[in-house]
Formats: sequence, structure tokens, C-alpha cells
Amino acid sequence: MNTQQEVLALLDEILSLKGRATGFSAETPLLGAIPELDSMAVVAVITGLEERFGFVVEDDEIDGSTFASVGALVGFVEAKLAG
Repeated sequence: MNTQQEVLALLDEILSLKGRATGFSAETPLLGAIPELDSMAVVAVITGLEERFGFVVEDDEIDGSTFASVGALVGFVEAKLAG
């Protein structure tokens, strides 16, 4: 499983980006750069990550830097998967 591809597919689906996320790289900024990623969408993305990857995200594990870029979000997911 390619974590970045899975995260991008999830973002595309939840944010209704209609395939735009496939062109994102690890350096692509997220929070503040993608209008569809508002506070409600962040909650939906977190829930989607929990469901897709089978982990639980605690409130104190998430801050703005987690959603700063695709790479930051993928790094967070990979750290959660590693335990």
C-alpha cells in the first residue's frame, strides 16, 4: 500500500476535488491553500483516515501543522501506522 496515494484518494473523495488530488505532491500545501479544506472538512478527513487505516486519532495529536502539506499529513498517517 502506498500511503501517499491512499491519503490523496481520501482527500479527493472527502473534499470532492474531482481528481485534482492526483496531481498533488508531498510539498503541496493543504490548510489555507485548498478552499474545500475548512474546519468541518478537517474533521471528515480525520474520521476518514481512522476508518481507512484502522487507527484512532486523539484530540491532542492533531494541530495545524498536521495539515500544513500533503507530506505532513502522510507523515502523520505513517507514524500512526508504525505505532
